[in-house]
Amino acid sequence: MTDLEDKLSRALSGAAHRAPQAPAGLVTTVKTRHRRRRARTAAVRAAAAVVLVAGGTGTAVSALGTAAEPPPAASATGGAEPPADRIPPPVEKVWPQAVHKIPAKLPDGRAYEPQLLLDDRTLLVMTGVTDGKRQFLWTYDLVTGQPRQIAEIPPTKGSAIFADDVAAGGGNIVWWASYKEPGGARVARIWTVPAAGGRPRPVTDVPLGNVMKQGHINGLTVTGADVAFAYEKGGVYRVPLSGGTPQPVQGAERHQILRWPWVGVHRKKAVFRELLNVETGERRDAVVKADEEVRCDVDRCAGVAVRYETVKVERRDRSGKEIKCPTRRCPDTAQIPVVLRSFVRDRDGSHERRLPTTFRPGDGARLERFFSVTLRGPARQGVPTLYDADTGRSADLGIRPDAKGSMALPDGGLDRLMTYQIKDEMYVLDLATIK
Repeated sequence: MTDLEDKLSRALSGAAHRAPQAPAGLVTTVKTRHRRRRARTAAVRAAAAVVLVAGGTGTAVSALGTAAEPPPAASATGGAEPPADRIPPPVEKVWPQAVHKIPAKLPDGRAYEPQLLLDDRTLLVMTGVTDGKRQFLWTYDLVTGQPRQIAEIPPTKGSAIFADDVAAGGGNIVWWASYKEPGGARVARIWTVPAAGGRPRPVTDVPLGNVMKQGHINGLTVTGADVAFAYEKGGVYRVPLSGGTPQPVQGAERHQILRWPWVGVHRKKAVFRELLNVETGERRDAVVKADEEVRCDVDRCAGVAVRYETVKVERRDRSGKEIKCPTRRCPDTAQIPVVLRSFVRDRDGSHERRLPTTFRPGDGARLERFFSVTLRGPARQGVPTLYDADTGRSADLGIRPDAKGSMALPDGGLDRLMTYQIKDEMYVLDLATIK
């Protein structure tokens, strides 16, 4: 952290504590691409706020916070720190039926990345993701601990992205990778292989064209005899698993896939507010108030009510000496989002319940009920937990910052599977087993 960032974070700490995590759609949100079943690493500094400068506007967002009501604001020159939160019991004590602890490497020593659950006991994993070597798909039996190789992911010259967005259904596994053949345009090639094993074959090549304008593709889904996907900037398509040319889904030209057959539009402050069922034509619009920013699923929405406050930024070091602006434009003021309340409720506005103020709304909720919440541990250490909105119970995931102050958090998936690594163990949580 630079001297300027340090000064900004100290000057804005009071307001930042009341906005512990940027809500979905806020300009202060750190944009991270969430690959399906790819673990993501987030730097969580336990002693300072995260300071962002974008478009000439400075903003401060605390990386940590409290699980109860926002504490009184600290002064710009310091002040008492809020006390540590009460940390819940370990996840294996709260929901023992959901937790599988397995070695973080296969018996032959290869590291792997979990992808999805094929059934109650079969985990699909991929090797070769982080070491740049040949990639393979495997099944891992969570009961016996036995892995079984399914197939090698075909290596192709000109590949810009490893196999991504892995999905399964109807006994088939699909994924895509970006390729550019010599003299040709870049495409996203969709592949498939039987879940029982076999030789992968290409399904289709999806034109990527202007990636900066359209984005890559995401939301890959096996639906009956077809594969569906969407461009990141909007537009849903489907193609037969047997092969063919992708065809646009009528009425979903600007949409993305939420959970098939439900598709919706990404709006800045109301993600998936309007949904369309592309198989039945049913539409669902969520109730959202003017000061709210939400991310919706098929039946529920979660979000925050926000008020913005403008605070003055002083660029001075601890001795009072003015710090020179390190960029072409330095803000004199900063817009701080103050979270008034955090909530989850049904799409029609009913059954609203309070959520802990530090849940990560940008990630959405797994199974529409489980929320990621970072609590404040001793010495302001971040403590990732999981909160069940249906029962009010919470569990400590056991993840802690490393010596450098960063930690690998579970990805932001919406399905039943949550995975993360602690030392030499992989934690595999099947949230569908929690009643």
